Amino acid sequence: MIQKNEPKYIISQDNRRIAYHKTLGKKPTVVFCGGFMSDMEGTKALSLEQTCLELGLSYIRFDYSGHGQSSEKFSEGTIGKWKEDALAIIDQLVEGPLIIIGSSMGGWIGLLISLARKERIQAFIGIAPAPDFTRALMWDIFSPAVQKKLIEEGIYHQPSEYSEEPYTITYDLITEGNDHILLNKPIELECPVRLFHGAKDHDVPAEWSTKIADKITSKDVKIYINEIGDHRLSSPEDLERLKQALIELI
Repeated sequence: MIQKNEPKYIISQDNRRIAYHKTLGKKPTVVFCGGFMSDMEGTKALSLEQTCLELGLSYIRFDYSGHGQSSEKFSEGTIGKWKEDALAIIDQLVEGPLIIIGSSMGGWIGLLISLARKERIQAFIGIAPAPDFTRALMWDIFSPAVQKKLIEEGIYHQPSEYSEEPYTITYDLITEGNDHILLNKPIELECPVRLFHGAKDHDVPAEWSTKIADKITSKDVKIYINEIGDHRLSSPEDLERLKQALIELI
């Protein structure tokens, strides 16, 4: 059974304290990168922990800065800072091969850190992965009024269907995200890649996984579409498919 222990911490850039839980086991180490305004206590993060316990694999789940139990304010976060946090996790806590699993925004962060440490990446799994979302799924589709508000006030609170708390979107998040755009060039990963998406995902269209697959240079890329799945992909059936993919890749 998963033990409810207090998290441990590492120090990322600029003394950011990053909370994490690590399960010890054999290699490769599985690292889960969560989504925008999510935390490491979510359904997928905990389900993967249980799966890795069953398989005897090392596993890490963590909170980016401004998320969950880590330090800093969410409104100060950017894609670049969250990438730094994820790199700090794998550089300080893991030796040897990695399987990176990224959900939604974590798919973007996961791809970025996989490219930065590609010699260590045994496989990558994306769950409704959302690279480039700050531009393509936010700024480019925001109304002129919302764009004006972001430029003039620096912040916009977007209603969320997953929480009573709205998404906090800053102009810094939008502009800094442009430094990490991936879908405008080849994504030079040669490891096996598995992408999961729901056909009824209204936040990140299923075509995003196709776009990613088209850009990744690996010859071993597979896309799995759940025809009735939404953005979360956290049903028992979805979690079982994820488990089977992990078993295939270890």
